[in-house]
Amino acid sequence: MKLLLSGGILFFAMTMCGLGERFESLRGSSNTNGGPTTERRSGGDVKQAEMTSSQRDIADNGVEVAWAEQGIKWKVPSNWPKMDVGKESLNYGAPAEGFLIATISVMPSSFPSESSLDATYQSSLEQLKQGKYEEVNWLEIDGVKGVEWIEAMPEDKDGARRHQWIAFRNYQGQNQQLNIMVSTKGSNFDRQRDTFAAILYSMQIPKG
Repeated sequence: MKLLLSGGILFFAMTMCGLGERFESLRGSSNTNGGPTTERRSGGDVKQAEMTSSQRDIADNGVEVAWAEQGIKWKVPSNWPKMDVGKESLNYGAPAEGFLIATISVMPSSFPSESSLDATYQSSLEQLKQGKYEEVNWLEIDGVKGVEWIEAMPEDKDGARRHQWIAFRNYQGQNQQLNIMVSTKGSNFDRQRDTFAAILYSMQIPKG
């Protein structure tokens, strides 16, 4: 029974985050706080992931989650339980609060990471124009530049609404795509907005 319950919650999290659909669409494409500009890239400035004071308080009062297989760490609320952790995916959270879902995709060394990321940014800007996204940024987290977006409220307020970040890193000889999202149903999103930013922006990402 416990196994069935855990499996049901994990399925709910995957559905809420739309992980499969979003992961495939992003593989195929070849700040909420307005932090300081570091450099220019195609179509926009790169911002630093800097927390507001309220977001910093949330992170400081959270617990550290370490993804041992990938060396990545976050600060999450203490009431967010571990759901499933493997070599290429990590899931924390609960239906009443929200979910952190992280995936790693190992790409060939010849894969054009910069071009792919540029395409993701341009695609996200189009979603912004269509009203499907609320915000799109080039965002640097712990020295890694990526594309951040926040989805607009879904038509069905019980549907998933996500704060997501896509990037690439070289780690242990691998060219990896990082896909990190925090999500809850639309009607809960504003209540969790600062928590989601605190989780994403607290991320520590080893390189090399």
